[in-house]
Order: sequence, then structure tokens, then C-alpha cells
Amino acid sequence: MKKIVLLFFVAVVAGASIWAFLKIRNHRLPEAEGEKQPAEVSRVQRSTNGETIITLDAETQKRIGLQVATLMVTNVSREIKGYGRVLDPAPLAALTAELVSAQFAAIASVQEFERLKTLNDQNNASTRALQAAEATARRDQLLVQTTRDKIILSWGKAVAGQADMAAFVRALTSLESFMARVELPAGESLKSPPTGARLVSLAAGDQSVEAELLGPAPVVDSQTQGQSFLFLVRENSLSLAPGAALTGYLELPGQPLNGVIVPRVAVLRHNGQAWVYVQTAADKFTRREIHLHHSVEAGWLVTTGLSATDRIVTIGAQTLLSEELNSSGPSSSAKD
Repeated sequence: MKKIVLLFFVAVVAGASIWAFLKIRNHRLPEAEGEKQPAEVSRVQRSTNGETIITLDAETQKRIGLQVATLMVTNVSREIKGYGRVLDPAPLAALTAELVSAQFAAIASVQEFERLKTLNDQNNASTRALQAAEATARRDQLLVQTTRDKIILSWGKAVAGQADMAAFVRALTSLESFMARVELPAGESLKSPPTGARLVSLAAGDQSVEAELLGPAPVVDSQTQGQSFLFLVRENSLSLAPGAALTGYLELPGQPLNGVIVPRVAVLRHNGQAWVYVQTAADKFTRREIHLHHSVEAGWLVTTGLSATDRIVTIGAQTLLSEELNSSGPSSSAKD
């Protein structure tokens, strides 16, 4: 009987202990479940004016190799943008060969006419032979003029008027120099010709060369119907071949444009637009849209949206863009 009572007492104590444990556990469980680890503060935030701001401490900037630079102020001639290509010199070379041949023939026939004229004055040549020689000389002279007119109609007066046409064409066919045709966009026109141009080749990494104006293109393109000009680059430093596509920045008379130079390595292209990251504080950066209308040797001349007091990211901009685009939440979404 005593054993039964003892076992009963032990069971009661054990049951009470288990009940108390479960009660304490159930009391603490909601509190424990409600406990959360402190949320990591996002590096990407949205300012009151809608700009996306990325915050990076000095250690993170050093780790990703971030570099910034101050913008340089400059000015360039006013420009209008056009598109064109390097011209094939083969048709000009063929016409030049015809012209040189006609010139030699004309010289020879004129000399023959002068010789027969002298002999005729001495009664040593017939009048009929003299008339035939005169006709040949006039025909050859007409052929020279006709060939020159073909060059003028196809290539313009500036090309036809080269002092040494053979040397001019030789430089073109050997690719030591090249001619380019640049057309303005539809609806654009110039009242006065440009003073020169900078020709930019995408195939050559957006490098540019200076070109001198030869004159307006003598033939209108049947498809574009736009105003176009011929330019000559005397030193083909980019080794451009016929047919190479070009962007032409035609220099216009008037006051120069003022702006800042943005290095090419600082420019990001995203969603069809160009951007740079501007450092607004020691640890803060914001993405800003820019317009790439004026290519220069050192990069791009930007006339609006940036100033000489701005510092932009030159190395590490792509990392900032990735950080911005990978962020989540309405307060950290990238503004495109």
C-alpha cells in the first residue's frame, strides 16, 4: 500500500512539473517567435527629390577599387551631328585615269596640229591634213573637259580642282587618306557650310579625327534626301577602309559651347540612356543621366546636368549600378 501511495505521489509531482514547464514555454513562445534579428540597413535609399542614393563606407570603396575625379571645364565649337561613311575611291580613280589619258591625248593632238600648221604655212602640209589635225585636237580637248565635268558632277568642284589629281587619288587608294560623306538628319539643314568636322568611328573605339571640308555633296542621296557634305581626312590615323560607318560632328560658326569633360570610362549605358555616378558626399553616390551629343578626344563634352564642382565615379561605376539594380524594396529601386 505504501508503494502505491509513493508511486502516486511521484506521478503527481512529475505531472505538475511537466505542466509548469509547458505553461512557461507557451508563455514565452509568442515573444520568442516575435523576436527578429536587427534588419541590415540597405545601402540603397531614395531621397526626397526622387534620386537614388547609394551609401558606401570608406572601407567598401577601397575594397571595390572605387575612384572618383573632378570634372574639367572646357569649350568647343558649336556642332551639329550627322552620319556618314568612308567613300570608295575606285570610281574616282577610274575617272582620274580617263582624265589623265585624255589630257595626254589632247597635248599630243594639239602639238600635232601646231606642227601641221607650221608646215602648211610653208606649203609642206595639205589643208585637209591640217583640218583633220585641228578636229582631233578639239575632240581631245572636249574629252578632257567632259571627263573633268564628270568628276565635278560626281565628286564636286573641290575634288576636280586638285592641283595634283594623280597624287590625290593615289593617297586615297592607298588608304593614306580618305574622303567621307556626312549627311544631316532629315529636316536639318545649314544656311552656311560648316567650317570643318570631327569624324568618329565606332569601330575604332569612338576615336575621332579632324576633317577638312571639301564642299557640299554634288549628288543628293535618293533615300535620305538630306543635306550632305564631303570631307577629306589627309592622315588616316584610324586606318579606316571604304564603307566604314562614321558619326560626323560638323563645326558651325558662332560662339563655342561651354561644358565639362566626362571621361569615357565613367559613362554607363542602361536602358538606352547614358549615366554617370556623382559623389554627393564622402560616402554617398547618385546616378545622373547625361546626354552624349559632343564627342571630344578626352571623352564627352556635357553641357547640362553637371558642373565643375561635381565629382564623378571613373572606376567602379558598374559595381554601383549592380548594387542599385540588385536592391529590393520600393525605397531602393533604381530610377531609370
